[in-house]
Amino acid sequence: MFTVGLTGGIGSGKSTVADYFAAHGVPVIDTDVIARDLTAPGGAALDAIRAVFGETVMQADGTLDRAALRRRVFADSAARRQLEAILHPRIRQVVRQTLATLTAPYALIVIPLLVETGGYRDVLDRVLVVDCPEDVQIARVMARSGLTHDEVKAILAAQAGRAERLKAADDVLVNTVSPEALRIEVSTLHQRYLALAAAPAP
Repeated sequence: MFTVGLTGGIGSGKSTVADYFAAHGVPVIDTDVIARDLTAPGGAALDAIRAVFGETVMQADGTLDRAALRRRVFADSAARRQLEAILHPRIRQVVRQTLATLTAPYALIVIPLLVETGGYRDVLDRVLVVDCPEDVQIARVMARSGLTHDEVKAILAAQAGRAERLKAADDVLVNTVSPEALRIEVSTLHQRYLALAAAPAP
């Protein structure tokens, strides 16, 4: 199956773009949703996270304290790598299993850390980057999450820079336009992806 990886920095508008593709009937596989499922009660990664990080990242009821874990991994790059080593292979396995069940012309895989992990190129045919200026990202994230300017800057610092992401892109959507203009750009890309998916493999 033809696959498009959708990525972009926090606050760039990945979810909006994914929703617009979904409105065209495109199956959307969101690795953030998979990660949440893996770390939910009974999730396949929860015991491994507890074993590595201990009870300090667990709530009294046995569920994951996501805020505590987030603080820990943003403050400590070694801890972040440990968490990624637990989650990423499991996420990739779910992505592959899900792709195997689909019959659509192509699928969109939302991978926020695509550039940082570098681990999905073997399952992707194209990479679509949603891009916007950093000050726009910061304003959007502060407005929706209640995080401070410095907290958002710390998240951005842990992600790939714009230039690095754009270098990895086959296609770019600049999300500083109106929702209607963005919807039209997605429609154009959708037609291009349908054509690419229908083309015989080289």
